[in-house]
Amino acid sequence: MKKVVPFLILVVVVVLALLYPGNTAAAKPATFDKADIAWLLISTALVLLMTPGLAFFYGGMVRKKNVISTMLQSFVCMGLITIIWVVFGFSMAFGDDIGGGFLGNPKSFFMMQNTIGVAWGTIPVILFAMFQLKFAVITPALITGAFAERIRFNSYLIFITLFIVIIYIPLAHATWHPQGYFFKLGVLDFAGGTVVHMSAGWAALASALYLKKRTDLPETHAPARISYVILGTGLLWFGWFGFNAGSALGSGELAATALATTTTASAAAAMSWIFFDMLRGKKPSALGACIGAVVGLVAVTPAAGYITVSSSLIVGIVSAVVSNLVVIWRSKTSIDDTLDVFPCHGVGGMMGMLLTGVFATKTVNSAGANGLFYGETGLFVKHLIALVAVSAFAFIGSFILLKVTDLISPLRVTPEEEIAGLDISQHDEEL
Repeated sequence: MKKVVPFLILVVVVVLALLYPGNTAAAKPATFDKADIAWLLISTALVLLMTPGLAFFYGGMVRKKNVISTMLQSFVCMGLITIIWVVFGFSMAFGDDIGGGFLGNPKSFFMMQNTIGVAWGTIPVILFAMFQLKFAVITPALITGAFAERIRFNSYLIFITLFIVIIYIPLAHATWHPQGYFFKLGVLDFAGGTVVHMSAGWAALASALYLKKRTDLPETHAPARISYVILGTGLLWFGWFGFNAGSALGSGELAATALATTTTASAAAAMSWIFFDMLRGKKPSALGACIGAVVGLVAVTPAAGYITVSSSLIVGIVSAVVSNLVVIWRSKTSIDDTLDVFPCHGVGGMMGMLLTGVFATKTVNSAGANGLFYGETGLFVKHLIALVAVSAFAFIGSFILLKVTDLISPLRVTPEEEIAGLDISQHDEEL
């Protein structure tokens, strides 16, 4: 029966596609901006590239016997999450509000209905849907670094499906939909510090605690391919321009500012990580530079379109030092967060949200607000409230979903399968 279920799911998708073959056009012609459309088409492609980049980033960090399985866990999100998003995910995230600011109507854009000839600002709704899809794709992929080397692939598919529907979609609706709870509260999240990185980071911590330590945990974790990590970092940094600058949803000055703050924060964080390691008596490493760069990208994500370029330097430096300290703390505990997803993405996302509340300024984005640095406390308080609420929701919710998944299909591979490596035990493939 278990082998039949995936096939039945595909059959259902085919039936739905036959029942909903077209799109309902707008009652009146929509007005589009060709320059904005061109930039968002490029940005959508850039954000998609981030997931293969993440696959290389994570794949290079694990041991050789788990490289393929780790990379596939990222890559498969491009398939599974796309289907969910097209069928009902986008509609639940960005459809008409029916859930008190946390849920959209599944009927609004079910099977991508009502997305042709309809505008979302100056771009077609179908383009906005595809742009947002790439954010949904990479979020569960980020979690995989926490339980790398010990999760069953079939169970992983169940968990990320539940995570997208129950954790990610409500957060996306609450944060980015005009009727969303956090949106109306005045919380600023330009490109996903809350929705993407905090949700993934807290889910990662929950996963590491629930699945516990690896059976064959080595005293020192030797990465399989540092070159993969460097390649992955480059792809992530490149794709992140679409992630952040694309979130301006247009090709104007705001997109240019977001691009500038993105690369500056990442550069500052990369160098800060290296310098901080040197202060601690460690040699400067390629791995440290790469991790630092990604932490900077994570931290600037919520702030990219609200802060000045000079402020992005501070965001990068502070987030890198704080995340490095949390990595050190984690290494002294029994928490086996394999690739330090929580210290880098979870803590990086939280630092970004807090620093957005400090350095946001209306001179950069009139639709935003002024932060603590500019003499106003309201935004910072709102971000503190959102940080606590999202952290609790993502951590507790993910822990429950892990338990539910475990009841449906055991999460952990057997000790023998773990020792053999997931490449062989789960996929019958070798590097």
